Amino acid sequence: MEATYDRTSEVKAFDDTKIGVKGLVDAGISQIPRIFHHPHTTVTNPKPSSTAMTKIPTVDLGGGVFDSTVTRENVIEMIRNAVERFGFFQVVNHGIPIDVMEKMKDVIRKFHEQDSEVRKKFYSRDINKNFKYNSNFDLYSSPSANWRDTLTCFMFPDVPKTEDLPEICGDIMLEYSKQVMILGELIFELLSEALGLNPNHLKEMDCTKGLLMLSHYYPSCPEPDLTFGTSQHSDRSFLTILLQDHIGGLQVLENGYWVDVPPIQGALLVNLGDLLQLITNDKFVSVEHRVLANRGEKPRISVATFFVHPLPSLRVYGPIKELLSEQNPPKYRDTTITEYTRHYMARGLDGNSVLLDFKI
Repeated sequence: MEATYDRTSEVKAFDDTKIGVKGLVDAGISQIPRIFHHPHTTVTNPKPSSTAMTKIPTVDLGGGVFDSTVTRENVIEMIRNAVERFGFFQVVNHGIPIDVMEKMKDVIRKFHEQDSEVRKKFYSRDINKNFKYNSNFDLYSSPSANWRDTLTCFMFPDVPKTEDLPEICGDIMLEYSKQVMILGELIFELLSEALGLNPNHLKEMDCTKGLLMLSHYYPSCPEPDLTFGTSQHSDRSFLTILLQDHIGGLQVLENGYWVDVPPIQGALLVNLGDLLQLITNDKFVSVEHRVLANRGEKPRISVATFFVHPLPSLRVYGPIKELLSEQNPPKYRDTTITEYTRHYMARGLDGNSVLLDFKI
């Protein structure tokens, strides 16, 4: 007879080791623990026909300097079409040096591959701790764990001191996040104009007030068909800028199909979060996505930077009044960042959008 499965106890036992998924891989396991199984989710799915295959648009930002009004308007139109249809687009010539991006990925890999005793010093689930390392933020609330470990740190508005960050990655985290803030402000300007608003509208709504960095490490998985690197979800942010390595595994849901998003050398992936969909009253969309478990021998590295407020935040958000009319009434009720985040954290990455909780 099969032994009784006590998920709560097994989750706690895993968490108490403080070694994350990387520790399981280092131990040489050939079968993943049951807490990582996703029994009710199909990892594979039928592919759309080649004629229906989606290619996420790529936008050339020209280093943020547009040689004419027409060029800027063309870029805005490309972004508008991308976010209304896909919720995602890639950017090239975005102004962040390639060497900074490469070094960022390299130091994150090195952090996760340090001796486990070094990593344990940073392991925490304290929501008030600015910098922490753990495996699965929703480990205790989600139905199944994902095969990844993560470094979490708010980089703005309260910029961490170098000495408060791990020596191996502190300097480059500060430099990269500073560059991302500059890029993010440009993208929010272009999104504001795509909505027909003043270029500073979204910035004046404090959409650029906070920057949360999640640096993910996806080790090789011995049973990749049983789990995910990151299960189906949409982001709770206003906007997310993703730096991914060459390994890939990210998929976006479109028309019922999971579509691969192949990495482009030197590009960054931009996607809208739930909060931007809420304030634009569904004008722009936050699309569900996932990361497949890593089938390769080498780890996958990604760095996701989320434009979202640190907690607690009592700033109230609802549909932008300038976008509303009798024909386009508000679809969502007002909420605070704190309330929205509480719903998000309680649900975890279960494949259901938290936006549904705020529908009118």
